[in-house]
Amino acid sequence: MTTTPVVRFTETTKRFGDVTALDRLTLDVGEGEIVGLLGPNGAGKTTTLRTLLGLMQPTSGSAQIMGIDAWSDPVAAHRHLAYIPGDVAVWPELTGGQILDLLGATSGGYDEAYRDELIERFNFDPRKKGRSYSKGNRQKVAIIAALMTRAPFLAMDEPTSGLDPLMEATFQDCLREAKSRGQTILLSSHILSEVEAVCDRVAVLRQGVLVEHGTLADLRHLHATTVEATYVGAPPALADVPGVEDVVIANGTIRLQVHGSTDPLLKALAAAEVHTLAMREPTLEELFHAYYDESTELTATGA
Repeated sequence: MTTTPVVRFTETTKRFGDVTALDRLTLDVGEGEIVGLLGPNGAGKTTTLRTLLGLMQPTSGSAQIMGIDAWSDPVAAHRHLAYIPGDVAVWPELTGGQILDLLGATSGGYDEAYRDELIERFNFDPRKKGRSYSKGNRQKVAIIAALMTRAPFLAMDEPTSGLDPLMEATFQDCLREAKSRGQTILLSSHILSEVEAVCDRVAVLRQGVLVEHGTLADLRHLHATTVEATYVGAPPALADVPGVEDVVIANGTIRLQVHGSTDPLLKALAAAEVHTLAMREPTLEELFHAYYDESTELTATGA
């Protein structure tokens, strides 16, 4: 029996005149999964989320939450979600506690005990009025308001903007706990370490196009592993080893890149007198930058 994904984009396209901000995005997010949406400004991340939230009508294709079309039936779709934006405005004359109560009431209910726990964990003072809150504290309002609903689906657009590193760590803990409860999360972020820490899969957007998606292990498999070794005597014979490239040999040290399986390389190195061996998979940041030419200015539309 096939389970309906919590989130489904089907050939979702959004154009603004002659500019295509989102180009035939097809992506599913399953129950209890955290998927990171990556890309620089202009890649289409915010357009993707706005389409999913029913704030923007797709030019073609569809975006669904729990099988409900986000544009044609946004009220029903919103019963299943909570949203954390990256830029939060609050009512200046209401206290933080009053704002949370108001947001909780409009969401259809919330877990009061969990709200109090989140207030303590995020070191948030609910007695102050909204006008006195810093950027980071306004962000905490949105985070607490979303998490306390325990919504099945959490949509997040740069959710830790303005938080200090300690609060970022607390936020990541909360996401892991939400996942353990079966909640589904779509996290748009430019903080690669955050995505690497909590996400099951990543989806990389470039100028509105999904250029790659999969688990970090999947993506790392597509890119080179860095290998460094020291040896004595004759250098290892690597000319015919599949997947090996960019070999640099100097002063008893060899450095290279290998694509695909490392087994043939290890066999070749074992035949030489190798003293030390270190292998390093690419980080998420390196994988991300593999899809972008940093000298090229991307068109800033759609995200």
